[in-house]
Amino acid sequence: MNKIKVGLMQINNSFSGQNYFPLSAGMLQAYAQANLGNPERFEFRLPIYKRIAVKEAVDQLLGVDVLFVSTYVWNMRISLEIAKRLKEQNSEMLIVFGGPQVPERDNTFLKQHPFIDITCHGEGEHSALEILEKFECQDWPNIPSISFIDRNGAVVTNPKGGRMKELAQFPSPYLEGIFEPLMQANPNEHWIALWETNRGCPFACTFCDWGSAVASKVYKFDIERLYKEVEWFATHKIEFVFCCDANFGILSRDIDIAKFVAHSKMEYGYPHALSVQATKNATERAYETQKILADAGLNKGVDIALQSMDPNTLKSIKRGNISTNTYQELQKRFTKDNVETYTDLILGLPGETYETFTKAVSTIIENGQHNRIQFNNLSILPNAEMGDPEYQEKYGMQWVESKTINIHGSVFESEDDIFEMQQLVIATESMPKKDWVRTRVFSWMTAFLYFDKVFQVPLVLIHNLCEVPHRELIEIFLERDLEGFPILQGIKSYFIEKAIDIQNAGPEYCHSDKWLNIWWPADEYILIELCFEGKVEKFFKEAQQLIEEVLKGNHLRLPNHLLQDAVELNCNLLKQPFQSKDLEIECSYNIWEYYRAAITGEECSLINKSTTYHIDRTTQVWDSWDDWCREVIWYGNKKGAYLYGNNVVDVQLSGHF
Repeated sequence: MNKIKVGLMQINNSFSGQNYFPLSAGMLQAYAQANLGNPERFEFRLPIYKRIAVKEAVDQLLGVDVLFVSTYVWNMRISLEIAKRLKEQNSEMLIVFGGPQVPERDNTFLKQHPFIDITCHGEGEHSALEILEKFECQDWPNIPSISFIDRNGAVVTNPKGGRMKELAQFPSPYLEGIFEPLMQANPNEHWIALWETNRGCPFACTFCDWGSAVASKVYKFDIERLYKEVEWFATHKIEFVFCCDANFGILSRDIDIAKFVAHSKMEYGYPHALSVQATKNATERAYETQKILADAGLNKGVDIALQSMDPNTLKSIKRGNISTNTYQELQKRFTKDNVETYTDLILGLPGETYETFTKAVSTIIENGQHNRIQFNNLSILPNAEMGDPEYQEKYGMQWVESKTINIHGSVFESEDDIFEMQQLVIATESMPKKDWVRTRVFSWMTAFLYFDKVFQVPLVLIHNLCEVPHRELIEIFLERDLEGFPILQGIKSYFIEKAIDIQNAGPEYCHSDKWLNIWWPADEYILIELCFEGKVEKFFKEAQQLIEEVLKGNHLRLPNHLLQDAVELNCNLLKQPFQSKDLEIECSYNIWEYYRAAITGEECSLINKSTTYHIDRTTQVWDSWDDWCREVIWYGNKKGAYLYGNNVVDVQLSGHF
């Protein structure tokens, strides 16, 4: 008797030469092998786990009888093309699509893609098992949570089954050896682990297909299983683990899990990093779990995922039950304890205006965020509530279809001309297109001046001493007439042109084949160009002159020489390539100590006393533009580590009176 050959495809993105284990595919296979009535009748082929040429994928899968495809925003189009060509060559192949990118509200999906036989909605393990059991008789009507086209050509969607509450029934693909053949077949691959400790999300954010899909109780995997999986990661020398939980820290046991991973790193050296999405409201546990990971060096910065601070916006996206005070308290505690953080804001949310967005930026900085605000553009996911046309109409949402590009992602040259696409929001009723451009430009200018540390030192001093909100300081570089300031005008014009290009379906990021051949955020791209073109000192000269004019025009005064000294210090602190000589900078005030105290929430008075600062520029030297772009601009992104002495302990910069 011929075996039924089962194919699996879960195409993930690659990062820095590393690829993810196909966890969803592995879960389907592990569950099926444990529960099939006659498992010996089925032969599971090695999964397609990364982006390869369509022909190569087709050749690898052509002999299978049934193919399960896991889809999301980063793989939908290439998955469709592979499935289409497979069906053209083998009309008898059963093709099943699942995953978050399969629409639940769109009854035309199967009609538009007739090469797909079945779509699965929600958790896929049980549906896949049933499909395999009934493969030979092709009897689909009694399988819950699937859609298919019946013999009369009508789309049939079976009632959705309940969520799996007892997660112990799902075997671990890591512990069951599901990935061992894949690793053996790819001995030079560097793997990233995807890891679930629980399933579910009690929140229902309208932009997210996570909470929108379940918005219910969190169910747990057995903790002993999780500990064994951590040991598996360690013994297999998995450097990076991405935790798929929606709210790590929501359960009291998450503290124990964090401690166990930290202990594993200390004892075995692995994993090197654990990336988690912190829970929204549990302040104490969120703090403790993140502090454990930070102290163990397992994270590269704690994500403070605010998204918005406007009450009306939070209500429109169903985050009104998530306290912004929680995030502000966490920010203060992490800053005090020298735990590096970054904050997420989403640009273009329903109800958000230019005024509310820029006010939030000021508040976040003043609350202690000095490393990074990630200004994310809003994109629409098909199964999120925001994907509903009625919701979009209610809030006047306008979007364009543009290529999906990862920040700092490699430029993928598709020999098949297949690019993943996204629905990118470029205006709403509360933020018309002109205001969207204005907000996007403000975000880039804030990132450039403040979080890239290009002008952070003077801005901190002016804010503290003159009590000027950070928003108004940034707007000086945007709202003022910049005639006579060619470099500042050039930066502003570039940001405006880039924002308009995005509205016209252009890419979100800036590609440069000269700078590592990756996609850069506009602010980082401008910083690289400024340094490469040798215009850094001219920029600081223009910025100082502009600020002086504005302060004078508003009858605001700084102590004599303070602004000049702060600008000179910031200029010389900026990390640049080919700098190999230490510097000594004379200042009339204790600027560095005052600045550091301001951004760490400590008390320090500004003292009018001659101070000499020694800047160590020999401990860290970058002998090529590529090394500097990679190690300073890219790797320093979330920490904003662009200045000498920008460490928690200032070992690179010291001062004496």
